[in-house]
Amino acid sequence: MFIDQASILLISGKGGDGVIHFRREKYVPFGGPDGGDGGKGGDVILKVDSKLNTLSAFRQKKRFKAADGKNGGKQNMTGKSGEDLIIWVPPGTIVYDQNTSEMLGDLVDPTDELIIVKGGRGGRGNSHFASSRNQAPRVAERGEPAHERELRLELKLIADVGIIGLPNAGKSTLLAAVTQARPKIAPYPFTTIEPNLGVVELDEETSLVLADIPGLIEGAHNGIGLGHDFLRHIQRTRVLIHLLDGQSDDPLTDYSQINHELALFDPGLAHKSQLVAINKIDIPGVMERVPGIREKLKKEFSVNEVYPISALAKTHVNQLLYRAAQILKEQPPEKIGTELPVYRFETEPRNFEIVREGKNWRVKGEYIEKLAAMTYWEHHQAVRRFQRIFQSLGIEDAMRQAGVQIGDTVCIGDYQLEWSE
Repeated sequence: MFIDQASILLISGKGGDGVIHFRREKYVPFGGPDGGDGGKGGDVILKVDSKLNTLSAFRQKKRFKAADGKNGGKQNMTGKSGEDLIIWVPPGTIVYDQNTSEMLGDLVDPTDELIIVKGGRGGRGNSHFASSRNQAPRVAERGEPAHERELRLELKLIADVGIIGLPNAGKSTLLAAVTQARPKIAPYPFTTIEPNLGVVELDEETSLVLADIPGLIEGAHNGIGLGHDFLRHIQRTRVLIHLLDGQSDDPLTDYSQINHELALFDPGLAHKSQLVAINKIDIPGVMERVPGIREKLKKEFSVNEVYPISALAKTHVNQLLYRAAQILKEQPPEKIGTELPVYRFETEPRNFEIVREGKNWRVKGEYIEKLAAMTYWEHHQAVRRFQRIFQSLGIEDAMRQAGVQIGDTVCIGDYQLEWSE
């Protein structure tokens, strides 16, 4: 099954915990702190695999998590970092944030990669908190929590030549005739309900990647019929072969309708190079219509090149494809992808918000919630450190102004604390 859209949830690895430990050796009864740092959590990275041509791998599995960092050890030993998680996607994958619809990257080339979520940093061991006033600190940090982001992936096929036209114009027949692709072919509209790719080798030095784009109908730019699901694939191609049905009652209207739909979906498509081919000349009476159709296309749409072909009998098909190859060579290289950003969390905001939840209070804020998650609540000195930061951020004063009372429950992230003076 061809899958060209998918939604997935990516979760980075949690940072390993820093350790509270003191050096204990023979003849060294009061060694200093030697608790090591936790390892960094693994990143989640999207990379291009040129062998893939669909997003079907994400049809069943939609949740991916990188490895967590390991905890630190004694003798200042740092925990092992969690391995990065590589998610392989086909070339032509566009990555969006599911919640904001922000475009994060356009993965086209085999070297393209995109860091989606960074792993949590490892917590610091107690050796970092030693000072002249506190030479035996029972303070350390737990690892930074994992980050997560939900993505929407969209695949736009990458092909040199896109074959377009109304349903049943013979697009799949043409693709099958010149490549090893085996699309479903039948004499009724919308046989093709998914795009097909094929490679044609014209000679030892010339090859083309062709995409058979499903037939378009009036209103396709608004999503009617196959609409948006397949119009986007045309954006990737550099040359279009516009296939007209030689048996159509009004091939000029067919030509106009398709180009109108393309322009309404993306004005840039109107400027793509097009080769017009009249198909089914093997059917009696069609070849006699070609001169009249050619003359009208030239007069009404300034189309100077029209190729009569038979996709079924392969008549004049090579001539059409060699012309497409020539146009490709004449065109400057087109940069399809965008500059790839690396997703990084912003500098930890110190902003916070205090809200009332029934009888309880809740303090919201990225930095304070992260600090709570990284605190060893079972150690008094670690709790005192949290209180000092809580006060320095101005949260304590803000809580008093909001009316907090002794004994009230204050929620920060997943933790519930009792307010005391």
